[in-house]
Amino acid sequence: MNKETLKKNLREIPDFPIPGILFYDVTTLFKNAECLQGMIDELYEMYKDRGITKVVGIESRGFILGGALAARLGAGFIMARKPGKLPAEVVEETYAKEYGTDTIQIHKDAINENDVVLLHDDLLATGGTMAATYRLVKRCRAKQAFVNFVIELKALNGRKSFADDVEVTTLLQL
Repeated sequence: MNKETLKKNLREIPDFPIPGILFYDVTTLFKNAECLQGMIDELYEMYKDRGITKVVGIESRGFILGGALAARLGAGFIMARKPGKLPAEVVEETYAKEYGTDTIQIHKDAINENDVVLLHDDLLATGGTMAATYRLVKRCRAKQAFVNFVIELKALNGRKSFADDVEVTTLLQL
């Protein structure tokens, strides 16, 4: 996948959701067939030999490539969601954010000790949500877990949210 093609098709929205924030809109990457296929192909190549049994997509943009990649890898797909969205018994992890706390949940029976899990989301900024989801997956006794994002905002140092032994990969660093 050509990184310049991704950059060219990524929409930047200034002052969203609040003044001073430059928002990177990945929906423009998803609507472009070349970008979408290229991202799926590249992610597949990165993880095809890792023994992935489950892909966890984080609400909500992580569902798009996460689901497509799970199907391509022959793995199951798990949704990590905010409270009140999953119908069966859940396990959860609460984490600190800039302006308070938030919680992420998965179904209690989603992951077991035989699973090799790939966690996927669209953007690595500060890393809080993904780090909480990673801790949740590890609490579920996953054999191994990998972390992946489409985009990493390097200036925000989101990688520092993960221990050194956690493999974090991205398709595009900005």
